[in-house]
Amino acid sequence: MKLTPEWRLYILGAILLVALTICSRNFGDRGGPYFMASLTLAGIAYLLAIREFFATPRSSRRVVTIGLVMAAVWNVAFLRQPAGADDDIHRYVWDGRLQRLGYNPYLVVPSDPAVKELHTPETRNLNNPDLPSPYPAGAQLFFRAVTGVQESTFALKVAFVICEFAIVLVLLDVLRFTRRPAHLVLAFAWNPLLAIEVAGSGHIDIVGALLLVVSAAALMRRWRTAAAVALGLAIAVKFLPVVLLPLYWKRVRVRDAALAASVVGLLYVSFLNHGRIPLGSLGTYVNSFRFNGPVFAALDRVVLPQLLAGLAVLVGLATATWLRIRSATSESSPYQFDWSQFAWPMAASLLCAPVVFPWYLLWLLPFLSSSSTLLIIIWTVSIIPTYVMWHLRTLGRPWGSLPGWVMPLEYGCVALAAAIILLRRLTRPPASTGLRPFLRRVRCWSGPAAR
Repeated sequence: MKLTPEWRLYILGAILLVALTICSRNFGDRGGPYFMASLTLAGIAYLLAIREFFATPRSSRRVVTIGLVMAAVWNVAFLRQPAGADDDIHRYVWDGRLQRLGYNPYLVVPSDPAVKELHTPETRNLNNPDLPSPYPAGAQLFFRAVTGVQESTFALKVAFVICEFAIVLVLLDVLRFTRRPAHLVLAFAWNPLLAIEVAGSGHIDIVGALLLVVSAAALMRRWRTAAAVALGLAIAVKFLPVVLLPLYWKRVRVRDAALAASVVGLLYVSFLNHGRIPLGSLGTYVNSFRFNGPVFAALDRVVLPQLLAGLAVLVGLATATWLRIRSATSESSPYQFDWSQFAWPMAASLLCAPVVFPWYLLWLLPFLSSSSTLLIIIWTVSIIPTYVMWHLRTLGRPWGSLPGWVMPLEYGCVALAAAIILLRRLTRPPASTGLRPFLRRVRCWSGPAAR
């Protein structure tokens, strides 16, 4: 008896549910054997589910509802687990607490004996205690708002999960607006990184991703002022989406851009130090932090870190510029654009960054709903081996020094997929033009749902 696409999705969802539940119960040993085995299984199930999403023209509302309920269950399983002892979320609590006590998180060093009494049990062992905060003003104000309600890592994790849920709602609205199948929202909701890095560890990146999704959705509806301001707020959470600025060329007005810049500037007013815009430990981050960045690692010994950081930004901007020029010549309206345009510039910039933590890819997840983003989708799964670093650290290994097999495996999977796609495109029959017809023939990663 042949299974219907609907039942295949139910089975894959059940596998994800079991695998991620097991993963959550081993969250305390992140990167350990049980954690890695269950997360790898979840990643494989997710890729198979992606194949079904893109190959299925339509699914019933029941599939979407059950799929989202499953995602909620495994998110709750992670939400119940305490964050890791040195996860960034402890720094978030500290920064929010400092602001409410009248201190500037860009100036106060957590390890300073003078502020010893300001610590709580959740902030006493935060990571990098010898450095002030590196997070932009938008993130700082979010920390302050949440800790003003309840000062705990759990409260922040709940806030982040709410942001994840809000992204789902916005994506459902976008899919309805563009007349695309609603089940594509599961391409976002089922990604294992969400459970690990939002409900589990709790990372501010999901807040920026929400603002960016709101901006893109507003741009699609021609709400130009809202689109510009939301982009500015996303940049004020983390600087990564600054590479998307070319995508807004001739899509927002100059006055909209000026308003967005003014809003971002106002966010920094309360943090100014003698009239200077504070950067905290951002410079130290660029100069000293290294993790899972292949391009940066290859060039770091011959090029200054500041220049390499600038190169990462330029690569992202160049990618966005190329996409904007290409779309300007092929689209009937500047507001009818490929949703995946927002993923590629950020992915290109991250590839050249000094640090590529798994949670950085959270910015990309809402825009991975078509076959054109297949390589990025694979990357969100192939990055799983980097979690072994957390386990090795508990065994005494210095932070940042990944085993030699990790990056070749992670980026090799993406490179191999790219080579296969390119080879297929070069060897396809002349009658079949374009990648989509080929993918339709092999019933993998495409179909009407991916248009």
